[in-house]
Amino acid sequence: MFATYLQNLRSTCSRLCNDDAADVYTSLNNEITQLEDLAVNARATQYDKNCVKFLVKNVMSIKAPIKSSSCIQSGQPLPQDIWKLYGESLNTDVASSKLKLASMHYCRGELWRALSVLNEVEFDLDDSVQPVCGCNIIPKNNEPSKAFCEYTVLNDSHEQLTKKLAFCVRFLREEKFCAPLFLWCEMYRAVGDDVDHRDGCQRQWMDWAEVDARPFLLYLQYLTYRGLGVRHRQLEAFYGLQDILTSDKVYDLYHVETCLNLFGHCCELEGNVQRALRVYYGSLITIRPRNNAANWHRQRLELLLNN
Repeated sequence: MFATYLQNLRSTCSRLCNDDAADVYTSLNNEITQLEDLAVNARATQYDKNCVKFLVKNVMSIKAPIKSSSCIQSGQPLPQDIWKLYGESLNTDVASSKLKLASMHYCRGELWRALSVLNEVEFDLDDSVQPVCGCNIIPKNNEPSKAFCEYTVLNDSHEQLTKKLAFCVRFLREEKFCAPLFLWCEMYRAVGDDVDHRDGCQRQWMDWAEVDARPFLLYLQYLTYRGLGVRHRQLEAFYGLQDILTSDKVYDLYHVETCLNLFGHCCELEGNVQRALRVYYGSLITIRPRNNAANWHRQRLELLLNN
C-alpha cells in the first residue's frame, strides 16, 4: 500500500518537475491545495483520504529542502519559516525526511547539528523497520522482517505504520544544494544514449538522486565524522556500509548501484583509489551497465590513474 502511495508521489513530482514553465515551489503549493480539496470531496473513500494525507505530508517534505537549496546556492541565510516547514514534514516515515534535514545541515557546514539528527535516525532505525520504495525495483528479499510483522499486529494504523517504515531518500535537482556533492552525479547519470534505454517508470526518477535510507545514514555519518575529525566513528560508518554490501543485507536494497557508488566514494576518501575503481566497475557490470553514475566516476579515476 505504501509502495503504491510512493509511486503516486513519484508521478506527482515527475509531472511538476518536468513543467519547464512552472516554478516548482509554487507548483508544490498548488498541488497541496488540490490534494486537500480532494480529501474533503464527498465521494472520497477512506483510502483516498489516507492517500491524500500521505501525499500532502510528503510534498511538504520536498518544499523545505527546495527553499533551503536556493538559499545555500545564493549564500543567503535560511528564513525563519523554514524550520516550520521542516517540522511539518519530519514524520513522513522513520528516516528519509530526517536524513534530508541532516544532509542540509552537513551542506551548510553545521556538522554538530547534522550529527544530532543522524544519531536520532540511527537510534530509530532498528531491525523492526521495513524499507519501502516507490520505484519498480523490487529487492530479492522483499519479505517483511519478523520484528516488523510483530509490530503491525498491535499497530495497524497509518500513523503507527509509518513509524516503522524507511522510505528511500530522494533529492530532486531543485534540492541538490542540500545533498552532498557526490550525489549530484546521480541526478545526471546518463552517458551517451542512456536516456533512450529507460522504461516509463525510470524516466520518472532517474534524473533525481535516490538512495536507500540505511546506506545514506552511514554515508552521511562517514562524511560528518570525517569533517569533525572523529576517526574511529568515521571507520565504524565505513565498515557498516561495507557490511551492507558484503552480506545478505544487500538483498534489502532498492538502489544497490547507488549504495555501491557511495561506498566507492568512501574508498576514494580513504585513499584507496584502486579499490574505489573496482567498486564502480562492480556497480556497472553486476547491477546497472546503463544509466549509472558509476560511469562518470570510473572515467574520472581512470584519467587520474593514467596521468
